[in-house]
Amino acid sequence: MDFELGEQQTMVRDMVREFARERLAPGAGARDESGEFPADIFRELGELGLLGMLVEERYGGAGMDALTYALAIEELARGDASVAVGVSVTNSVCQWPISRFGSEKLKEKVLPALARGEVLGGIMLTEPQAGSDLASMRTTYRRDGDGYRLNGSKAWITNAGVGRFFVALATRDPAEGPRGISAFVLDAQQPGVVVHPPERKMGLRSSRTCMVTMEEARVEADGLLGEEGRGMQVALATLDHSRLGIAAQSLGVAQAAVDETLRYCKEREQFGRPLIEHQAVAFRLADMNTELEAARWLTYRAAWLSERGGRYTRTSAEAKLLASETANRIVAAAVQLHGGYGYSREYPVERLYRDARVLTIYEGTSEVQRMVLARVLKELDSTAPA
Repeated sequence: MDFELGEQQTMVRDMVREFARERLAPGAGARDESGEFPADIFRELGELGLLGMLVEERYGGAGMDALTYALAIEELARGDASVAVGVSVTNSVCQWPISRFGSEKLKEKVLPALARGEVLGGIMLTEPQAGSDLASMRTTYRRDGDGYRLNGSKAWITNAGVGRFFVALATRDPAEGPRGISAFVLDAQQPGVVVHPPERKMGLRSSRTCMVTMEEARVEADGLLGEEGRGMQVALATLDHSRLGIAAQSLGVAQAAVDETLRYCKEREQFGRPLIEHQAVAFRLADMNTELEAARWLTYRAAWLSERGGRYTRTSAEAKLLASETANRIVAAAVQLHGGYGYSREYPVERLYRDARVLTIYEGTSEVQRMVLARVLKELDSTAPA
C-alpha cells in the first residue's frame, strides 16, 4: 500500500493551505460575528478552480480525484469551516450527481457555470418533517407538458439564496414511498421558488442556510437525473460521496483546534512553567493528535476507495462517523485546555466548538451512520477476509 500523496495532490493541498492561512483564517471570527456570506471569497475560490473540483475539464472543471478534493476541503475547513461547507456542497451534492446521472444536454447547460464558480449549487433534500427519513418526503412533482412542476418545502438548504442550481428530490405520490421519488435539477432563480430568511444558527454562521418553498416551480425534461422513480438511488449514491467532504471538513476543524491548543499551551504558564510541560496536558494533546490521525487516514482511504469503482458505502459512513465524532471530542478538549479563555469569543476555539457541533448531524447523523453500518455488517460474509 502506498501512503504517499501524488505530486498534484500535494500541490493542491499546499496551495489551498496557503490560501486558507492567508485569506480565510484572519477573517473567520469577523465573518462568524456578522453572519454575512463572503461572496468575494467565493469569487476567488472560483478563480482558483476550487468550485468545480469534481467536474471533468471538458465542462470547465478541474477534474480532480476524490482524495484531492478531500484534501482541499480539509484545508479550507482548517481556515474557516463556514466557507468549507459552502464549497463542499456546491461540489459534492450538486455537481457530482449531475456529472454522474445527468444527461449530456443538462451537463452542457449547467456544469460550466457551476464549475467556474459563476453560480453556486446545492441540494434540496431535507424537509421540515422529513430529515433522516427520506421516504416520508412530501414535496411532490407532476408532469407538465414536456417538463415537470414541483411543489413543497425544503429545510436547512445550504447555499440557498446565493446559489442557482439545486438537486431537488420530490415524489409522485407520498403513498408510493421510495419508488415514487425522483431527482431533478432546479433553477432556483425563477418564479415559484421562494427562499426564506437565513436560519439563525449556532455555528457555521457565514454559511447561508434557508428554508425554500416551491410553488409550481418548473423543471425542463432534461432536468431529470437518471430515470423517474430512481431518485432514492441518486440520493443515496450522492450521500455516500458527500460524506467524504463532511469527514474532511471535520478533519480541518479538528486540526485547527489542535493547532490553536498547541500554540496556547506553549505560551500559557501555570505553576511556573508552560502548560505543555505538565504531563496531564501533554498527554491530552497526544491523544487529540492520535485520534485526529486515525480519522484522517480512514477518511483518505474512503476517498481513495471511491475512485476504485466498487461499493464504498461502509467506508464513507465509517469515515464520516469517526471524523465528526472525533472532531467534537477534540474541540471539547481544546476548550477545556484553554480554561476560561476557551469560553471567550476572543479565542478561536470557542467558534470551532460551535462549528463542530453540526458535523455529527448533517449529511446523515451519527445515528444514521450507525444504521448504515449495521445493515452493511449484517450483509457481510463472516467467512470472507476483512
